[in-house]
Amino acid sequence: MNKEETGIAVKVWEETTLTKSQAVPKRRAKTFFTTMSVYNVDDDEHGPGEVYHAERVLANGDFYTGQWADNLPHGQGKYLWTDGCMYVGEWYRGKTMGKGKFSWPSGATYEGDFKGGYMDGIGTYTGSVGNTYKGSWIMNLKHGKGTKSFSNGDYYEGEWRRGLQDGHGRYQWKNGNHYIGQWKNGMINGNGTMIWSCGNRYDGFWEDGLPKGNGTFRWADGSFYVGVWSKDPKEQNGTYYPSGSPAGDLDWDPQHVYLVDLTDSKICQGEKISILPSQKMTNWPGIAGEVNQKQLVYRRWNDGGRPKRMSVDERLSNYSLDTDGSLNVYTNGDVDLRNSEEGMENLQLDDLDSGGGRVVLKLPPTPKKQGETIARGHKNYELMLNLQLGIRHSVGRPAPATSLDLKASAFDPKEKVWTKFPPEGSKHTPPHQSCEFKWKDYCPVVFRTLRKLFNVDAADYMISICGNDALRELSSPGKSGSFFYLTNDDKYMIKTMKKAEVKVLIRMLPAYYNHVRAFENTLVTKFFGLHCVKLTGTAQKKVRFVIMGNLFCSEYVIHRRFDLKGSSHGRTTAKPQTAVDPTTTLKDLDLNFIFRLQKVWFQEFCRQVDRDCDFLEQERIMDYSLLIGVHFREAVSYRDSHTPPRNAELDNEPAAPRLSRVDMDQLLLDPTRWASIKLGVNMPARVEQTVRRNDCETQLIGEPTGELYDVILYFGIIDILQDYDISKKLEHAYKSMQYDPTSISAVDPRQYSRRFRDFIYRAFVEDT
Repeated sequence: MNKEETGIAVKVWEETTLTKSQAVPKRRAKTFFTTMSVYNVDDDEHGPGEVYHAERVLANGDFYTGQWADNLPHGQGKYLWTDGCMYVGEWYRGKTMGKGKFSWPSGATYEGDFKGGYMDGIGTYTGSVGNTYKGSWIMNLKHGKGTKSFSNGDYYEGEWRRGLQDGHGRYQWKNGNHYIGQWKNGMINGNGTMIWSCGNRYDGFWEDGLPKGNGTFRWADGSFYVGVWSKDPKEQNGTYYPSGSPAGDLDWDPQHVYLVDLTDSKICQGEKISILPSQKMTNWPGIAGEVNQKQLVYRRWNDGGRPKRMSVDERLSNYSLDTDGSLNVYTNGDVDLRNSEEGMENLQLDDLDSGGGRVVLKLPPTPKKQGETIARGHKNYELMLNLQLGIRHSVGRPAPATSLDLKASAFDPKEKVWTKFPPEGSKHTPPHQSCEFKWKDYCPVVFRTLRKLFNVDAADYMISICGNDALRELSSPGKSGSFFYLTNDDKYMIKTMKKAEVKVLIRMLPAYYNHVRAFENTLVTKFFGLHCVKLTGTAQKKVRFVIMGNLFCSEYVIHRRFDLKGSSHGRTTAKPQTAVDPTTTLKDLDLNFIFRLQKVWFQEFCRQVDRDCDFLEQERIMDYSLLIGVHFREAVSYRDSHTPPRNAELDNEPAAPRLSRVDMDQLLLDPTRWASIKLGVNMPARVEQTVRRNDCETQLIGEPTGELYDVILYFGIIDILQDYDISKKLEHAYKSMQYDPTSISAVDPRQYSRRFRDFIYRAFVEDT
């Protein structure tokens, strides 16, 4: 821009100022121009900190008009650069800070939050070719939740990290294909599902945008292919299961997916921002210690692990995130950027290191999953492989369609199938790296029908249990001596069982099947499979296990969990208060809440508890529990280890939906919005804190305090395989002589059911 053009620009600004001055003389305090508007005013006429209107033509030809204080833009203002860039919005001590709009000469715009000169917060970038991103930003980078519409008609909605798709997201192509699942560094990577517009779909693992690892390809006619996927045909291995339709293609080659199906599903690359708003920030005279933004450099680690410094003028992603989630930013001097901390929401800006000028921005860490991953070398590694091989064989085996009306023969205890798995493979089993073993399926038709009844997709079930990710073993076995394992996606829990428990489950299986079929909202444990692994050789060891639904498979962090029976003897956690954390299961005497359900849910809750207890009583079952998981929706105070978690615990969880009291009531009363809420699953509710009297150690329900908290609840009835056998009768007789008979767990099923209901109906009340 030459001097003549600069003069024209100044004249335009001046005329605009005069027009606004004449139009709104009495309301200037709420517009860009205050009542103290002066053109080229001398700062000496105004005191320190005084905000007034000024216009400035800088030596380089840039032009500013707006609020001014201490010789700096401060408040609302407009800045026009000589190259055609323009910023309109809020300023703080010479930096863009707050709401604003930045425009590029190309026609691209960013409108949203600014912090310290950076696009940072929530904002919308519209590119010159039509790309639009709406969502979260950190230091000029898309980072967090966001959506992007591409100029070619594609669309992405999900998580971003360092300017690229990373985390969970959904990509929709213009041709109707779409992908839902995990991303890494802008590419499909991890577990996910691709659905083609023709109805075909792939569920499984991906690497660098292509299927890699365990996965299932399904056709619209119901046939499917299960196996290990790789672009290298030598590594491809799997089995095709036809649907029985004449149209099934028995000669189908899995490489067709790579060579044909994925060719029209390329990820669109968005346009790059030519120059960043932070690079345009001016060194205003009088700012002590100001550093030219082009001197700001980021650090990233190269493959050798040594830091590599690059200018901000390079690619946008040139900074590093440490393993603890810290964002490392390096400068060429000791620059105090702590003023940028205002409004940084989820970021914590630490002090600079004295030597390297390092700024550490703490990003919310990902919560650690419960349990120990069963990796190679773990004592149960081979058992896990055997289990996964057996499940894949059982579930993937072709079987005729079954009716929900099962024959009595399906429940016969002798209805079981043994399969031998030699390491070299056989006609019916694949080769494997584990030891030789035998696999038993108990009542396979019944459990296949139960999975159908519970709406469990066969391919999804196999991927959850038999996918690339290993199972996780919970830290300690239960009181019964059983071990518990979780799938990586937290959907399923696997429990080892004693022979007596297997007999109880098979005995009660007909009544259990009829009960869960009759009552969709039943709270009793969902069983999906009953199996046995028998090791061959000298050991001849048998391991029996059942696959169940995980009650706490949730998008929310479970902050507190309770196991409630209605008895008091020994019903407290053995941990000291300081050791209690969100994974600790608290018991009856640890309970210090009353759970308040909305009327419609409370009535259904009472009806279902009655039905479930009647069923368990008829089957002579006792010693069951109501397992409850509590997610606190707001940060609350911290008084002791059993009160709602403190802010630090809440900060470590993923962002969760926040509902106002009015929204929550509307959600509960609107039947069209009930899809994500079921009895015991994802239920908005309130809890009221209670306190126990000091003189009554066995008081199960404390006195209400009036302190209420909004929560999301998960609950169900667990441990339903203990019948009132001779051992429990002896335990009852022995403990009754030492303790109050009403306080012990081992009582006959009728008394247990009555006591359990009485307690639960005091712990859960209608929210009035």
